[in-house]
Amino acid sequence: MESKNQTDVSEFFLMGITDDIALKPLIFSMFTSMYLITILGNLLIILTVCSDSHLQTPMYIFLSNLSFNDICLSTTIIPKTLVNIHAQDQSITYTSCLTQICFTLLFCSFESCLLSVMAYDRYVAICHPLNYTTIMNPQTCGLLILLSLIISLVNSGLLGLMVLRLSFCTNLEIPLFFCELAQVIKLACSDTLVNYILIYLATIILNGIPISGIIFSYTQIASSVLRMSSVKGKYKAISTCGSHLSVVSLFYGTALGVYISSSFTTSVTNTAFAYVMCTLVPQMLNPFIYSLRNRDMEVALRKHINRAMCLL
Repeated sequence: MESKNQTDVSEFFLMGITDDIALKPLIFSMFTSMYLITILGNLLIILTVCSDSHLQTPMYIFLSNLSFNDICLSTTIIPKTLVNIHAQDQSITYTSCLTQICFTLLFCSFESCLLSVMAYDRYVAICHPLNYTTIMNPQTCGLLILLSLIISLVNSGLLGLMVLRLSFCTNLEIPLFFCELAQVIKLACSDTLVNYILIYLATIILNGIPISGIIFSYTQIASSVLRMSSVKGKYKAISTCGSHLSVVSLFYGTALGVYISSSFTTSVTNTAFAYVMCTLVPQMLNPFIYSLRNRDMEVALRKHINRAMCLL
């Protein structure tokens, strides 16, 4: 098979979700709605946390960072998808594809790290309440966020730049609506062993360690809750963790769904929808989960919405 060096590759082709022209308007509307809901919902969370003094706590500071990250991840993927659907042009330049890979890896890694940090925050709040303000001080929160960002930057930079060493075949069709690292590597004609080794190591480190941290935190939380004598105290402890547990389940559950879908189905449409569920749906639903399952956030949101309505 004829091959091309990466310097000769000018563009890839994103196959999208379906080839059915009649469904394109529906898919365009679906992506537009998801993007608007994601932007508005997460922006509302950020503005509420920033403007309400009662929410200036580590848990909500981490939440506002999570919301900002969700906006960035959706912006990395959806606008280009909408442009391609509207223009009926499936191409994406080599540089844009590599950039999209790096930013997608960055924001997905950062989300995984943030969810682990938020679990640790809940662990300290419930298991060590008297020392909470001392342990989770502003400096510690800033360092945890910065460390998560640095780890994510190193991961995305290393995996993204390793694509530069690959040469590609004449088949440059990516069976998704965005440039995903594993799918791009599959198109390479050169040896990809090093790339796959790095992907597996990064997956183990950036998913295994955060998941282990989350499991450890909630094991300790469950043990602490069971030792509480007050029913009210148990309910309060569980309620403060409910939103985070829901977000964690959604994020890692959909990621597991993508892995299973990729392993057991050859349908491009099914795989594409699985990636929609993994990369876009959690970011859209997170604001609803935190606003509807968290009383403090719900009260603050209602107050700001009522104030906005009065101004109108």
